[in-house]
Amino acid sequence: MSQPYTLHEPMPTLDAPVMVVMLTGWIDASAAAAAAMTTLQEESATRPLATFDGDAFIDYRARRPTMELRDGVNVRLVWADIELSVGSDSDGHDVLTLSGPEPDSQWRRFADVASTLAVELGVTKMVALGAYPFATPHTRDPRLSSSSPSPEVIADLAYLKNSIDVPAGMGAVLEHAFVDKGVPALGIWAQVPHYVSAMSYPAATLALLNGLHEVAGVRIDATAIRQETIIQRQRLDQLVAGNDDHRAMVNQLEELYDSQQQTGMFGAAGIPTGDELAAEFERFLRDQDT
Repeated sequence: MSQPYTLHEPMPTLDAPVMVVMLTGWIDASAAAAAAMTTLQEESATRPLATFDGDAFIDYRARRPTMELRDGVNVRLVWADIELSVGSDSDGHDVLTLSGPEPDSQWRRFADVASTLAVELGVTKMVALGAYPFATPHTRDPRLSSSSPSPEVIADLAYLKNSIDVPAGMGAVLEHAFVDKGVPALGIWAQVPHYVSAMSYPAATLALLNGLHEVAGVRIDATAIRQETIIQRQRLDQLVAGNDDHRAMVNQLEELYDSQQQTGMFGAAGIPTGDELAAEFERFLRDQDT
């Protein structure tokens, strides 16, 4: 059996690093979690530490490499790799990031290999990022929900704690693998208004980055994301203000949100799907100046 990963440098000596996980392929409304990972990696100046064996974990017929063709010359192939990278946050704390596509096979083996490598690197906590569409208004702060195999980890969090049976992503599998090895692990998920879930939603990205700081002490400035959040809020407010149906929809969602905050009940009964509203929002935003 081939080696499960290739190291790009000798194993570094790190000071209580946190591992942040975002593997594409499962639910990520508005690609908010992917944007959070990109922002974290850019501002933490991460560098590749290890690349996992694509031939073992990736189905390249489903995730074909991209051929860069220039004037008939096959310049290079860009592969969909799963990478472990290392960097440091704004406070100088060591951070590891696990990014790329979810494995297409050998999930249990991948989770065991990734968590074992993390233990060897001294990881003190694993946090997986995600985002899902929900009947919530853009005029309120995105709520975060949490998951963990450890009741002790969940007990200390002020986030939503849902009860539901859903297909699992690799983040959930890694939660168990880390906890089984004695490393606290959790997932944090941002709620994205269902009517904007097909477009970028920086407010959810910012909520995840703020949550990452709250649960693991990882801090980055995220100045660009903060500016994008303000700009998009202004655009959405402009659209809503000019349409009675939009105002009614958002007002209904605001009432539900506020009621849920007071009662702690987070169902979505009676809320319409908002498909037509989402389509009009998308058309509106495409027409705006960048």
